[in-house]
This record gives sequence, structure tokens and C-alpha cells, in this order.
Amino acid sequence: MPHRAGRHFLQIPGPTNVPDRVLRAIDRPTIDHRGPEFARLGKDVLEGMRSIFKTSGPVIIFPSSGTGAWEAALVNTLSPGDKVLMFETGQFAALWQTMAKKLGLDAEFVSGDLRHGVNPAEVEAKLAADREHAFKAVAVVHNETSTGVTSRIAEIRKAIDAARHPALFLVDTVSSLGCMEYKHDEWGVDVTVTGSQKGLMLPPGLGFNAASEKALAAAKTNRMKRSYWDWEDMLKANPAGFFPYTPATNLLYGLREAIAMLHEEGLENVFARHRRLAAATRAAVEAWGLEVLALDPREYSSSLTAILMPQGHDADHFRQVTLERYDLSLGTGLGKLKGKVFRIGHLGDLNELMLMGTLAGVEMGLGDAGVPHRPGGVQAAMQVLSQPAVESRQNVAVPVS
Repeated sequence: MPHRAGRHFLQIPGPTNVPDRVLRAIDRPTIDHRGPEFARLGKDVLEGMRSIFKTSGPVIIFPSSGTGAWEAALVNTLSPGDKVLMFETGQFAALWQTMAKKLGLDAEFVSGDLRHGVNPAEVEAKLAADREHAFKAVAVVHNETSTGVTSRIAEIRKAIDAARHPALFLVDTVSSLGCMEYKHDEWGVDVTVTGSQKGLMLPPGLGFNAASEKALAAAKTNRMKRSYWDWEDMLKANPAGFFPYTPATNLLYGLREAIAMLHEEGLENVFARHRRLAAATRAAVEAWGLEVLALDPREYSSSLTAILMPQGHDADHFRQVTLERYDLSLGTGLGKLKGKVFRIGHLGDLNELMLMGTLAGVEMGLGDAGVPHRPGGVQAAMQVLSQPAVESRQNVAVPVS
């Protein structure tokens, strides 16, 4: 490949840009993972992640992707044949459902239009009708990375409670943790799943489970076979700062630095920054005359925006043109949305000027690829970003003047 001047713009919805501070933290000699220095590191990250999940319970860290953390959540809490209520909100919800079936679970997959999150009223109705309590878990993707649609987790918890149903509540936060508000304990989640490569600003390689007391109790009696993913082995070793097998030592150095960075900025400020960048992106999309995939302003993602292509135009052709001409990587459409949408990631270590460069590249790429659009998206985003950084805590649609 010929040399390209300047930096590559990685604006997919993860893996995200890794901050220099995190890269420097990872760039250290590997240490003895049975020694006292590692024990201090282990305790630091295990305790630090509790503050990010907003939980007083244990957080389990696996050398894995988010997919591994999905599997850990299922095999530690459920038994073969158990019924699980799952919802089609996008490609990652579909993949989690496929995994559940492969593990011998009876996954009921409620179909969706990919433009809305999980409907809390539908959750309540499904569980209220389940008088025998056959459903042992409800599994939801908080922020669907393939669609840019966020499900309302606190409301879904209330729906489960309103149905007086004992099902476990499992939530995927792979592209939301560290980007938008999330409260494992307060929202009554039993297992929260995430990965290292998005809001936590690390390379891929770490998977996480935050577990409630109810989930830990289920893990003592469920009948699913597991070895590598077993919480019990982890929970025995973790209090001393150790792991039952070789951990991803250098990634844990990076994780400690990432946790420090999130706290230095302040989690509420991190969430506000993500909301602000997302609002500017949606303003640009509206000004271009294009359409955001998410239809409900309450469900707009702070992490990414998925944008529908006009009829007769291929999103992947546009992405290829934009990459070749401007060295800008945008997210592809996944599953049912292949070729129909492109995705702008605006999560992790990102500021206003980085976003403006991205949106300028998108606007130029739309023209170069012959995609019908109006000019002025960059200017519309600038108008949003030039406003004082004071806003409500709820994602709202931003009008374009």
C-alpha cells in the first residue's frame, strides 16, 4: 500500500481509537502474573470496573471479546433447555440469540423492525402471560451497534417487575458502557456484558461480566457445563488480585489507565460529551437530507449513528470511495442492513474537531460517490457544537436552523 500522509480516521463504531496514554500504559514489560506487582494491578482494575458498571458486586474479566462475555453470561446462569426471551433489535441481538440456541437454550426471538429498541410494554406482556415462569432470563442489547438504537433498560426493568416475573435480566453494553449512562445495580440488571474495544478505549481482548447476587446464586445451581468461562474459578482467585489462568497482562495495564481517564474527565462529563457529538452528527444527517435509522428520539444512540442510503445507492460503494479518497473508515451495514446503511462511530476518545473532520469526509464522500444529498451538514453540526455544553440528560432530536 502506498504511504498516506496524515492520520487515518477510524470512525467505525469500534474498535475505537486508542488514546496515547493507554498505548503507553500497555507498552510495558510483561510481569509475573503470580507476583505482588500484578496483584496490585489486578485489584486496581477489578475495583475500578465496579465504578464504571455502577455496581457494588463483582466484575469478572476474561481474556476474550464481547462474544466470549456473552457466552459467560449464559453458561453461568442458565441450564440446557431453559427458555430465554430475546428481541431482534439488530445484528448483535441476532448473534446472541444464535449463540443461545447453540448452547441448547430455548430462545424465543421477538421480531423487530431494526429501527426501534425493545418495547418495555411488550416485555411486560410476554412475562405476564408466562404464568408458569418458563422464561428463565430476558436478554437485551442496550445499544445495538448495528443500528444505532438504544433500548431503555431502566424501563424494561420496571416492566419485568410489573409482571412480577423472576426471570434474570441480562444486558449487553458492549457499545454503551463508558459512553452513556448505565447503572447495573440501580437498574436491577443481573448480568451486564461488555468488551474493552469501545467506550473503554482499549484494543480488543477483554470481556467483562458484572454479576448480581441473584446471578451468582443461579451460577451455583445451574447445569450448563463450562470450564474456561466459569465464574467460580475467577471469583476464588480475584480477591487476591489474581486470575485462575494467564490474564491479558498488558491490556490490564491499559485498562487501569482508561479507568483513570474516565474518572479524570468525570463519567457524567463523558456521557454529556457523547450526547453532544451524537446530536451534532444527527444534525448533519438531517441537513444532508438523509435519514437516521433510529426512529424514536428517546432511543438515539450516543455511541454511533446509522444512516440510511437513498434508494438505488449502495452504502458499501460510498464507504469504499470515502476510504480511498479521504482515508476515512466508516461502519458497514450488518446482516439485514448490508448495503443499506453506513454507520458513523462517535464514541471513545473523540472530541469536536475529530468529529468535524469525520463529517467533512462524509460530506465530500457523498458527493464523490454520487449520493443525492444537500450540502451544509458540516455547518449544521458546527451550529450544534458552538452552543454552550448545557443540555438535558435525555437524548433529544436537534433541530437544524
